[in-house]
Amino acid sequence: MKEIIRIKSISEVHTFLGLKKPKHPLVSVLPIDKRMLNFDYGDHRYTFDFFQISLKIGIKGTLIYGRNSYDFQEGTLTFMKPNQVIKVEKNEEYEANASGWTLLFHPDFIRKSELGLTIEQYSFFNYSVYEALHLSDDEKQTLTELVQKIEKEYHQNIDRYSQEIIIANIEMILKYCKRYYDRQFYTRTNLNKDWIAKFEQLMSDYYHSEKPQALGVLSVKYCANELAMSSNYLGDLIKKETGRSAKDHIQDYIIERAKTQIIGSNASVSEIAYSLGFEYPQSFNKLFKARTGMSPRTYRGMN
Repeated sequence: MKEIIRIKSISEVHTFLGLKKPKHPLVSVLPIDKRMLNFDYGDHRYTFDFFQISLKIGIKGTLIYGRNSYDFQEGTLTFMKPNQVIKVEKNEEYEANASGWTLLFHPDFIRKSELGLTIEQYSFFNYSVYEALHLSDDEKQTLTELVQKIEKEYHQNIDRYSQEIIIANIEMILKYCKRYYDRQFYTRTNLNKDWIAKFEQLMSDYYHSEKPQALGVLSVKYCANELAMSSNYLGDLIKKETGRSAKDHIQDYIIERAKTQIIGSNASVSEIAYSLGFEYPQSFNKLFKARTGMSPRTYRGMN
């Protein structure tokens, strides 16, 4: 297995890339220019102890993320949180006016702020890189202006307001990105409906096979892997289109299938639970009662 290089601090990034020392130890904006694009990252994988938001314009290339790869397109924004492992392929093509930026900020920088408590709510940090955000020209300009404000702030004499102002701009970037992802889900609604149809077919195929006995109750993670998505992206996609979570859809499917077996067969409740992938009948009973308001045996007695 190839070596994984861990980069722990913003200073280490600057040293690794041959840049001057950062103006701030916990936040930095790196311009994407020809020197950066031609940098040799080697045949390594990398993991970082900080958050990254990157915009690449006029650049094509491949970023390896886990077992998947993502081909950069015009004006794409990617997000990475601490401890994610990536590999950069040395095959990027770029136009003469290629540009962009990477915003780096360490968790310690936001830890005592409100953003430190809420950043987990920005689920796109858990998306795979091939689920990047595709920006319009106006959206690129809006985010770039906020990044420039951050850069300008830490280049000034840092005072007691600096951290608060920088964090406010980071939070504004994340809020805009949340809006832009909503727009992306909305504008791709026909494609999303195709994915929902595939998700529904996947549930059916799973429970018409021997997989429940071998693998257990169907999970969102399993569905996401089969559909080549991250769990968070699949969950957000389904929630945007249906108003309900992927987990709710799976549980509803299980309960409807259970009702059919309870009424249409002489199998015991325990046998039905095992056939649906539950390791313990008690877990099935608890879910059934939570979703229907009655136990499986009571439901059978009423029909």
